[in-house]
Amino acid sequence: MQATINSNNHISVRRLMSRFRWRILFTMALVLIESGLSLAFPLFIGASINGLLEQRTTELFYLGGLGILMLIVGSARRFFDTRAYSNIYTTISTETVEREQKQGKPLTVTTARVQLLTEFVEFLENSFPMIIESLIGIVGVLLIILSLNVSVFLACLALFGLMVVIYILSGKLNFRLNKNFNDELEKRVDVLSTQQRPMIENHFKAVMKWNIHLSDLETVNYAVIWLGIIMVLVYSPIAVIDSGVINFGLIFSTLMYVFQYIENIVMLPLFIQQIIRLQEISVRLSD
Repeated sequence: MQATINSNNHISVRRLMSRFRWRILFTMALVLIESGLSLAFPLFIGASINGLLEQRTTELFYLGGLGILMLIVGSARRFFDTRAYSNIYTTISTETVEREQKQGKPLTVTTARVQLLTEFVEFLENSFPMIIESLIGIVGVLLIILSLNVSVFLACLALFGLMVVIYILSGKLNFRLNKNFNDELEKRVDVLSTQQRPMIENHFKAVMKWNIHLSDLETVNYAVIWLGIIMVLVYSPIAVIDSGVINFGLIFSTLMYVFQYIENIVMLPLFIQQIIRLQEISVRLSD
């Protein structure tokens, strides 16, 4: 039996996924297909290079067909996403307002919390599919790289380990900064209603102060991760050439998979930051 927000104050990504599971599962199925197709691109490109070197064009037609298939699946997912998640947002926002009114919460708090709900829906619509794509990309690419070059695989695995350690160390601080940021946001309507310039100015300064702290933390994490990325980028061509591979298509495919892996790794910090922020919002909306 589906739970409603009115019957349970706790709002989280997990509960929303459980309640609207069929719509979300359909979207995720399309995401899985799209991700699987994207994994095949470097191999198809490498095969096309080898085919052209041998005066063949058959592989190019396969590459074009793969691109068209991915276009169809990706367009279908985005067409469905917009409608599904618009309906989800309308439902949970209406229920949240009703719940807050029954509990006698101030309009200022209700307004702020309804605004925060958009972050859950935007996460499910935009970020969650990208997280699935990134995780599939990371695991799939790692397995492919393992079959192509063990040394490059170990370097990529070390980079992933570095990122995990960084966010284990900074997770609690990130949560605390998000809490302070959201505390200040909930005061906004009250502050603006005073129509007093000093109070309004201090409010926006406080919001920006916490925003800067969050940005600084993310910048430090980002810089450390990029140092690891640079090392992998420099090492990978050397390792591939030293392995004695003379197949140009295979060399190109291996390096493309390294770039694809790095592209997915670079996206993960953004998603981790969003997840930490949503955890804080979930606790807030449960009060």
